[in-house]
Amino acid sequence: MIPVISIVGTSDCGKTTLIEKLLKYFNNKNLKVATIKHDVHGFDVDKEGKDTYRHKQAGAYTVIISSPWKFALISDVEKELTLDQLTFKLSTDVDLILTEGFKSANKPKIEIFRKGHSKKLLCKNDPTLLGVATDDFDNPELKGVKNIFDLNKPEEIADFLIAHYIEKKKRKITITVDGKPVHMKDFVADIVSATTVSMIKALKGCENAKEILIKIKDEQNS
Repeated sequence: MIPVISIVGTSDCGKTTLIEKLLKYFNNKNLKVATIKHDVHGFDVDKEGKDTYRHKQAGAYTVIISSPWKFALISDVEKELTLDQLTFKLSTDVDLILTEGFKSANKPKIEIFRKGHSKKLLCKNDPTLLGVATDDFDNPELKGVKNIFDLNKPEEIADFLIAHYIEKKKRKITITVDGKPVHMKDFVADIVSATTVSMIKALKGCENAKEILIKIKDEQNS
């Protein structure tokens, strides 16, 4: 499963700025990082008059635009997708996913607490809170927080995430066919693992699964 870390905080606290700095650091380390932005107010990525805009206006449920360098997908949804459903739609060929927002999602998160801006920690009692990025170290609101990062030193946050979520969070997957173990390359194992876990965790009651066992019997050939 690709590690997902949410950067959270009050409006205009600097979430986008911190993510930009983290991305630059990760890029210098040759790490591939995807991002997901949560916007409760809605958004529109199409410009009026563009072909993709015309496709959507004409009634297309999903539009994909592709070029030799990148592609983008625009799709309607019946209801807002969960963070697990969104990560399932991302490429598995990334080392980490950073989200901006999603403070209510059950994912590890770092909250920004800025001097003169933030008054109360939004996630102080949230067990998924990894730590706080701040420039207000003496604020009593931070008492009891396990990890306190310097907001002006994003490399400290990046190194923490690399050590605890990129290097250590390798998921073990084993597959046997007719009683014989199947050996897979790391890349293939990552794809199978990430796809399976994302689908299972999207099911009600399976959000916090620690171990998943699946047995499939081919009745036609039995």
